[in-house]
Amino acid sequence: MKSLEEISTLLSEQRRKLGIEQKDMYMRIGMKQQQYQRIEAGSDVKLSTLLRVLEGLDLELSISPKQSKGHTVPIEDAFKSQSQGPKGESLHDDDDDLGFWFGSEDK
Repeated sequence: MKSLEEISTLLSEQRRKLGIEQKDMYMRIGMKQQQYQRIEAGSDVKLSTLLRVLEGLDLELSISPKQSKGHTVPIEDAFKSQSQGPKGESLHDDDDDLGFWFGSEDK
């Protein structure tokens, strides 16, 4: 998605697909028709409001990196690779070194 217009179009299409009228959003998410109408018209909204609307329309938010000309990696794999060294070894230190520093090292 690149614009508020695209998001509002998606919301409107999904609402119609579900057979819901704008006034019905009050029963689904507690939002008055006037407020919801502004969102479908492309009004700027807070993230918390958008998440509430998405929930009411059985949608979810997904964030992904922009497509580039080079190699793309799913976001989950990108985070996973940050916790591994070049040979796949874990970069997280699971050993408790506090004992060494405070004189109670396990023997």
